[in-house]
Amino acid sequence: MNKPQITIKDIARALNISPSTVSRALKNHPDISQHTKDSVNQYAKDFHYKPNALALSLRMNRNNTIGVIIPEIVHYFFSSILSGIEQIANQQGFNVIVCQSNENYDQEVQNTQALISTRVSGVLACLAKQTTNYDHFQDIIDSDIPLVFFDRICIGINTDRVVVDDYSGAFAAVEYLIQTGCKRIAFYTTPFHLEISKNRKNGYLDALRKYNIPVDETLIHVCDTREEAIIITPEILDRPDRPDGFFAINDHCAAGIMYAVKLAGLRIPEDISIFGFSDGELAKACDPMLSTVEQHGYEMGKNAAGLLLDKINGITHGQYTNKIVKTNLIIRGTTR
Repeated sequence: MNKPQITIKDIARALNISPSTVSRALKNHPDISQHTKDSVNQYAKDFHYKPNALALSLRMNRNNTIGVIIPEIVHYFFSSILSGIEQIANQQGFNVIVCQSNENYDQEVQNTQALISTRVSGVLACLAKQTTNYDHFQDIIDSDIPLVFFDRICIGINTDRVVVDDYSGAFAAVEYLIQTGCKRIAFYTTPFHLEISKNRKNGYLDALRKYNIPVDETLIHVCDTREEAIIITPEILDRPDRPDGFFAINDHCAAGIMYAVKLAGLRIPEDISIFGFSDGELAKACDPMLSTVEQHGYEMGKNAAGLLLDKINGITHGQYTNKIVKTNLIIRGTTR
């Protein structure tokens, strides 16, 4: 049977001093003698005293916990972001609560309400695909809780943000496809109200324009899952003017394209080149291995957590900070 945790009153009773003296000794208060501080701290160590975190949070109207709202944990990119967040948070003595929106707006609203009720010290958030109303995030700021967006951001709310260089990553991937012989490149993307979709589409379009390749809007499709890609790709491949290259918004979507291309009896990359975005474990599990844009999710997580903890600790970097994590191309077997 576990022994109950000792309290400040227990220490006070054992050392025959007042609870207030114990409290101040534990906080290294200058009015307390060094002898008393040493006695209190030694007793606390010997009997494994731990501060009452709940009582402390109620007294300070906050706790040493930050909330993270992400669309899904199963994706390698989001799990690598979480690893970066947890490293920085733990280094500064903060715990992390993770909430999944499952790409659902209503669930995301519930997540924000729960974190506000829990009195977290700050929130890191990545938007769900369904989200087009952002009042629930404004509620976080109105509750005097620092908020930092990462990856999928909201530009309508004035707060810090951390994103990857979506435009440059997309431009470089499409340019590589063009330089290796592709003339008709399809683009699969997330819903266009998301900033990442706008930026990656602009990178895609500008790469085509640089090489004087006409833009064919029929080659641009909202499709960002493996399952959706498997469904829509066969019809695109049946066209007499089928694409000879695909640029996908993420690696899961690219994997679905690969499956459909193989099912159609076409060769990768001889007949069709495919480029993904993320560079998760899936990219290396494909056959052939997937060429992709590396997003550096771990670095994004560290940057986002660092910005949030600075805000919590009253450290400012100007009015608002917009950090951009650079991308790079990983060339593997799905491109020439």
